[in-house]
Amino acid sequence: MNDKTPRFESAPARSSLPDWYPDLLDRISTHVATGHRRAVSAANQEMLVSYWSIGQEILKRQHDEGWGSKVIDRLSTDLKTRFPGATGYSPRNLKYMRAFAAAWPMEAIVQAPLAQLPWYHHLALLTKIDGADVRSWYAAAAVERGWSRDVLALHIDARFHERAGKAVTNFATAMLPEESDLAQQATRDPYLFDFLGSSDGWRERELEQKLVEHVGKFLLELGQGFAFVGEQVRLDLDGEEFFCDLLFYHVELRCYVVIELKAVKFNAAFLGQLGLYMAVIDDVLAKEGDKPTIGLLLCRTKNQVVAEYALKGFKAPIGVAEWTDAINKSLPDEFRSALPSVAELEAELTSTPTED
Repeated sequence: MNDKTPRFESAPARSSLPDWYPDLLDRISTHVATGHRRAVSAANQEMLVSYWSIGQEILKRQHDEGWGSKVIDRLSTDLKTRFPGATGYSPRNLKYMRAFAAAWPMEAIVQAPLAQLPWYHHLALLTKIDGADVRSWYAAAAVERGWSRDVLALHIDARFHERAGKAVTNFATAMLPEESDLAQQATRDPYLFDFLGSSDGWRERELEQKLVEHVGKFLLELGQGFAFVGEQVRLDLDGEEFFCDLLFYHVELRCYVVIELKAVKFNAAFLGQLGLYMAVIDDVLAKEGDKPTIGLLLCRTKNQVVAEYALKGFKAPIGVAEWTDAINKSLPDEFRSALPSVAELEAELTSTPTED
């Protein structure tokens, strides 16, 4: 063989390696992945601190000197000249930095969850919410649930913080404490089906079909952990057929969740039908290790007190909530500000400032 012939070393076959090699690979892969995540997180935090510091400088100088927006326009141009390869210093983004510094103290942005959120998420919090407490609530929820910037904006518009965990339930008495809290937080009241359009005059079957057609958006509204099993699921009980409207499985609670839809006001009699479905699902569909089925009754309206009293007679875990298609029609003022699109934000963060 010619000594000048290039040689390519090949990795030894996995079959020739020791039995402990897969464990070594998994452990090192975990370290690599953790290192990458930490590097990204550290870079993001450094950027947030930099943006906050820039915003703070602008705030202080404006407070002391009282100058206007023309200085920011000039500042944007000069920063681009001084740092030719830098991006993200358009006049609009500099104003966002100023708002960012005004909204949070330095101590807040270097701690979780704010330090873990990308800049786009912070822009959603800044432009759509006025109150610090509500901003903090959504920041924590976005980190915990892994929301994208668009999903965060959607939940802000839908006033998610006012609806999360608010269904009338008997979970506290029907479930173990560690399970009941998670189940309660998985509920909403009301559930928002605005993606269906106007639903006036709809019957239950029409509503159900529309939700299935938009099951992706429906799952987003239901929340994290729900997996769709089917609609009009057939249940056989001693030769009689029953059909539950919608059936899901919750991967965190490890149980089936049967949802019954009603286009009318809550009636205590609806609970008997739902309880029957839950009992059959527990006996026929549930496997070893599954927790008792949870029932969720969604009505057009309800009397809170009546629903609470009706649930007292049930040992199985059931929740009652309303559904609506029009929450956005009554948004308070702090939710009305226009949020730029992702494309607009990207353009702002990468644009080259020009002089007036």
